[in-house]
Amino acid sequence: MTESDSVKDHGTASADRPLRIASTLRGDDDDIARARHLSVDFLARVRTEHGLDVSRRAVDLTRLVVSELVTNVRKYAPGPASLDLRIDGDAVEITVWDRDPVLPVARAADIGRVGQHGLEIVMAVARSFEARREPVGKRIIVTLALTDDPGDALV
Repeated sequence: MTESDSVKDHGTASADRPLRIASTLRGDDDDIARARHLSVDFLARVRTEHGLDVSRRAVDLTRLVVSELVTNVRKYAPGPASLDLRIDGDAVEITVWDRDPVLPVARAADIGRVGQHGLEIVMAVARSFEARREPVGKRIIVTLALTDDPGDALV
């Protein structure tokens, strides 16, 4: 994964001027770990450099969602992909693009199934979830709240 943008300050974090970082997934075995670290570092910089409240839960859930989405890319859509994180108001938007046009589908609940629960987990913790086909491949967009309550922000 290569960082194609550092955290860009486009003014205040609003719908028309978000803070964001975009990275290219190289398609190697280190993509998942690098994506997790990138997401945690991004939220830490948003908090320290831009003064936004970011809860521990938001950091943990962002790392989890990024891990699950990038793992799916590595398993089901080999080849180039991208990860984009941006602040949109009081949320972090996580976008993963890959070249495979097949949209993911959450599987039916099965207590006997081992593994393959990632999409179910992502959908359960997300404020919003969208999967859409692109001219090439697909884009998954997940939105998570930055804070749960005022007392939950990192210090």
